[in-house]
Amino acid sequence: MSEINVKLPDGSVLEYKEPKTVKEVAFSIGKGLGRDAVGGIVDGKEVDADYLIEDDIELNIITIDSKEGLDIYRHTSSHIMAHAVQRLYPDAKLAIGPTIEEGFYYDIDMEETLSPDDLEEIEAEMAKVIEEDLEIQREEIPKEKALKEMKEKGERYKVELIEEIEDDYVSFYKQGKFIDLCRGPHLPSTGWVNKDGIKLLNTAGAYWRGDENNKMLQRIYGTSFRKEKELEKYLKQLEEAKKRDHNKLGRELDLFMTSDLVGQGLPLLKPKGAKVVQLLQRFVEDEEEKRGYQMTKTPFMAKKDLYEVSGHWDHYKDDMFIIGDEDKEDEEVLALRPMTCPHQFTIYNSKLRSYRDLPIRYSETSTLFRNESSGEMHGLIRVRQFTISEGHLIVRPDQLEEEFKGVINLIDYIMDTLGIREDIWFRFSKWDPANKEKYIDNPAAWEDSQEKMKNILDKLDLDYVEADGEAAFYGPKLDIQFKNVHGKEDTIITVQIDFALPERFDMTYVGQDNEKKRPYIIHRTSIGCYERTLAMLIEKYAGAFPTWLAPTQAVVLPVSDDQADYAYEVKDKLFAKGVRVEVDDSNEQLGYKIRQAQLEKIPYMLIVGSREAQEGTVSIRDRDEGDLGEVEFEEFQDKILKEIENKVK
Repeated sequence: MSEINVKLPDGSVLEYKEPKTVKEVAFSIGKGLGRDAVGGIVDGKEVDADYLIEDDIELNIITIDSKEGLDIYRHTSSHIMAHAVQRLYPDAKLAIGPTIEEGFYYDIDMEETLSPDDLEEIEAEMAKVIEEDLEIQREEIPKEKALKEMKEKGERYKVELIEEIEDDYVSFYKQGKFIDLCRGPHLPSTGWVNKDGIKLLNTAGAYWRGDENNKMLQRIYGTSFRKEKELEKYLKQLEEAKKRDHNKLGRELDLFMTSDLVGQGLPLLKPKGAKVVQLLQRFVEDEEEKRGYQMTKTPFMAKKDLYEVSGHWDHYKDDMFIIGDEDKEDEEVLALRPMTCPHQFTIYNSKLRSYRDLPIRYSETSTLFRNESSGEMHGLIRVRQFTISEGHLIVRPDQLEEEFKGVINLIDYIMDTLGIREDIWFRFSKWDPANKEKYIDNPAAWEDSQEKMKNILDKLDLDYVEADGEAAFYGPKLDIQFKNVHGKEDTIITVQIDFALPERFDMTYVGQDNEKKRPYIIHRTSIGCYERTLAMLIEKYAGAFPTWLAPTQAVVLPVSDDQADYAYEVKDKLFAKGVRVEVDDSNEQLGYKIRQAQLEKIPYMLIVGSREAQEGTVSIRDRDEGDLGEVEFEEFQDKILKEIENKVK
């Protein structure tokens, strides 16, 4: 037999006269590496540590302390959890159990609704599975045999998954009497997992395959770490995240509410939340006007004919709210708008345009409607009605790069002003050529527009990741991403280059040669969806907004009723200068009033007693820094006005 060459990441090549497992190769390099090896990447594919190498390959050994090793560790933890569930609930049927960034979950079909006490019982059973140190074995089974066995077990979700596999063989992993359909890889045995490093976190409902027409399953979330101290640290972080969760904190601070009577995904902004959004909206609209944007106001709905022209009817209809019955021949069918671009393009087409008119920058504070499924909606982040800082730039080809840069500059300025520039990152979202239904089928135009966008992004020296299959149906886009306090990633802002809709709407301008030409369109938001941005800011600042954004910027606290008149005098002077200020003249003790103001996250507390009233001063208490001492009223007034004007973070 010829020698087997194993090429390592550093370029070195190991030669073996007989087949070796990944584990054996690791031990041949060093005992420590051999002990820590839990898998390998063979020619780009992850495999188990006992995978047998029989041909020349490139190998990257996965150790237990690596990112890939942690993923394998948690994948095995997921199987241990499913094993424990089926021991305790023999009739439970397994769906899928992948790893996620912070742990793992498993979707399970079972009659029982699990409580926190039940999760503790499952954890205890998991500990038993770990203590048994069951060997984990991979089995390759003919597809037809696998189907037969899963049908006999009543595992209908596994049957559905197997039916979609195109290979003749499918892989299963077995530990004791437990067996599960899985690609792997896994740890060598259940004993590799630290039973003191596992925690089941919570349960949630999850439709099979995310389709609300399918059965609702129970999703059990968990996490696992090699060391108990790492788990404790993570759980503390989770507690902090719960404190910052906008869905909880936003209600506690009286910013928004929801009502079953109003409907799911339709939050109600209360006066304080509405004030923050109003401040953001005025800030954005004023800044856009400075940069040459023209505001439009367009209808919340339109005939389906408009959306047939734009392509939304073909590519986006399932996400739209339809008014009227399409099956009735004489009935006019309308739809609530999912975006404003078709309306603004109609305005553009209302008269002949010259090359001298371009660029035209339209902006609109647009209320939009999208038919999100009930399982997707969350607080203010994913809703059915929302308001967005929408804009469309109609540009000549020679203006595309400069105008795109201008959009990025605007977004950078707004994100920096909000204090969240360091919390976001960029994703270049491209089309998927194989998905003919999702995208307009024009490969040449897609390649051209994606190349143009990539060149612009590279010239801007943006640090971005690429994502196939995330583009809009009419063009590639730059997505600006963030994570909420629970680690869930969402898009807050998009910038898109559109090659399709100018053609569909027959948008033209007259060039220097007196010939009609087709413009490019840049779709963009500058702050994104106001509701989602509010959620992000609540979590970023734990509800303690910068002074310029705080619903109440200062509260005056009279020590006794004798200072009430002076307290209102202070309030009136500040209010006249545009400061949002209140007076707490309740009969409570001063300490209580201060605690209440702290709970409400008010930036400044102005304490006025007999001396302050007599001398025209205020004693300042800062939300973060505490007691700042007594100052002349005018000094404080100047301080807070400068802070508001400069939008100090």
